[in-house]
Amino acid sequence: MSSKIKSRWSSLLVVGVMVGIILTAAGGQEVWAHEQGKDNLPLGRSAAMIVDGQYPASYFPNTEQIGPNEMRITALGTGMPNQTRAAVSISYLVELGNGDKFLFDIGMGSMANLFSLRPDFSKLDKVFASHLHIDHVGDFMGLHIGGWLSGRYTPIHIYGPTGSTPELGIRAFVEGMQKAYAWDLATRSGALPDKGAEIVVHEFSYKPENEIVYQENGVTIRSWPAIHSLDGSVSYSLVWNGLKYVFGGDTYPNKWYIKYAADADVASHEAFLPPKALAAYFGWDLAQATYVSTRIHTEPQAFGKVMSAVKPRLAVGYHSVQSPENNAAIMEGVRKTYDGPLALARDLMVINVTKDTIKVRMAIVDEYVLPPNVTEAYVKAPRTDPKQPSKYILGGKWKDYTPPPMPKKE
Repeated sequence: MSSKIKSRWSSLLVVGVMVGIILTAAGGQEVWAHEQGKDNLPLGRSAAMIVDGQYPASYFPNTEQIGPNEMRITALGTGMPNQTRAAVSISYLVELGNGDKFLFDIGMGSMANLFSLRPDFSKLDKVFASHLHIDHVGDFMGLHIGGWLSGRYTPIHIYGPTGSTPELGIRAFVEGMQKAYAWDLATRSGALPDKGAEIVVHEFSYKPENEIVYQENGVTIRSWPAIHSLDGSVSYSLVWNGLKYVFGGDTYPNKWYIKYAADADVASHEAFLPPKALAAYFGWDLAQATYVSTRIHTEPQAFGKVMSAVKPRLAVGYHSVQSPENNAAIMEGVRKTYDGPLALARDLMVINVTKDTIKVRMAIVDEYVLPPNVTEAYVKAPRTDPKQPSKYILGGKWKDYTPPPMPKKE
């Protein structure tokens, strides 16, 4: 990296004080101003454009522009249902050079890692669920409400498969979540934009092969069946600008993935703990561990065979706990059957993809992050009057406390 680029990179890491207001430039273009500029950087700073593939060793959120022909994939969660501080449940964020952003699964704990990136939540409104296990959709309502609090003023869209019966599909899941969180959602009306409360469900059949489930702005996302527990699991491919990312969800090795993941730049697929390591980790007997690892999921040697058939530019394994012992067991199994480019995903691993380069590194985030800035459109979005408690509850206010007066509306 040249000294000029190094100097510019260092300047991007200066932390500014965030105070101020949101402005709108001539022509209606949104401008960020909180003593902080666009992309949540200190005012006067701008995100750097990467030159000649010379990426810094680590990724610092919002300090790099995504190139017009570039894809950035961030592993928000790579672990198990019993999440740990090091590995929360499954989720991947895909950002494209055209400005589009997509989430593939949103498992428990992944919202915290997403928030640590301080994204523009007004653009995070599309989730593609592979199936309805809690470690793949457990943070959906956290994303819905958290994103609504943090800048999203339009409906959130969730795409996902049917089940073998209506109550096992994505539509029934969302309807159940809306009922479960009815009190929460009702309390936020008035304070937050009305449209941000809405969830739009795009349910599609899990059976069709390589079916287009999304096609907008030059992006095509397809699904095909996966083999996992019951009917109703799928895998996805995203194709844009000659780049292809494949997200396997959870699955036993299957013919559809091998066929439709072909020519992938990045192919992600579970590389589950092998039976002995799984038995030791959970305290299970070997028979139970073998069944789960090799009949419900894909163990490392099988993952390697799949990737040897697919031949991606980069194979990404996930869905395990990357302790040193487990990592060694997974790597040993994979390398018995696959000798190609490989990354065993960890939370906040970042993959930058162009037609010429694939760069794998880790994101560096603060443990305590401020909420991302919101746009003027969010501030001005229509809101209904807030709901009030009953007269009975209001009658319980303590007489010896008087709150400060409300400021005038601007």
